[in-house]
Amino acid sequence: EVQLVESGGGLVQPAGSLRLSCAASGFTFNRYAMSWVRQAPGKGLEWVSSIHSDGADTTYVDSVKGRFTISRDNAKNTLYLQMNSLKPEDTGVYYCYAKHWLGSDYWGQGTQVTVST
Repeated sequence: EVQLVESGGGLVQPAGSLRLSCAASGFTFNRYAMSWVRQAPGKGLEWVSSIHSDGADTTYVDSVKGRFTISRDNAKNTLYLQMNSLKPEDTGVYYCYAKHWLGSDYWGQGTQVTVST
């Protein structure tokens, strides 16, 4: 059974930090590009960041560049998102997404991040 389980979300004050994790199982993690996608309240899905299967290349949406860092540990089948200098507009549900170049993909169930005083 394929599973992507996110953790690490919560309530944090503006300018604070959080580290999200996504534990993967049931598929060959190191053959999948991984991404973080978020959904703000009342809005659609927004791609946040991606990392190549070997971790060599990373990309970010402009609004998080310089504040967020995506990484992965293929030995632990885990994806991370270090989020610093958080802003209220970063509030939302953060999803972990796995994509193979042949087309198969998987989603996690999401973890809530709330940035507020």
